[in-house]
Amino acid sequence: MFLRWFLSVFLNAVALIAVAQLFDSFHLEEFGAALLASFILSILNVIVKPILIIFTLPITVISLGLFLFVINAITLMITQGVMGSSFVINGFGTAIIAAVVISILNLLLNQLVKDATR
Repeated sequence: MFLRWFLSVFLNAVALIAVAQLFDSFHLEEFGAALLASFILSILNVIVKPILIIFTLPITVISLGLFLFVINAITLMITQGVMGSSFVINGFGTAIIAAVVISILNLLLNQLVKDATR
C-alpha cells in the first residue's frame, strides 16, 4: 500500500513537471519541489478536498461534476501558498487549466504503470 501511494506521488510530480513545461504561468523550481508539492497535494486531497466537496455538493451536482476541477484548482492554489516561491501559479484560471491537464496526465500515467506492472 505504501509503495502504491509513493508511486502515485511520484507520478503526480511527473505530471506537475509536465504542466510546468507546458505553461509559462505555472512554475516549479526543480523535481524535488515537484515531489514536495505532490506530497502536499496528497495530504490536501485526504483532508481538505472532502470538506470542500461536501460544502459544494449542490453546485457539483448541478455542473455534473465539472466543479471538481475548481476544487482541484483550489487545492493547487493552497499548495502554492504552502510552498512559497518554489511553486508559483499566476492566476486562478491557470490553476483550473492546470488541474484539468494534471488530471488527464495522472489518468494516463497511472494506466501506463498499471499496464506495465501486470
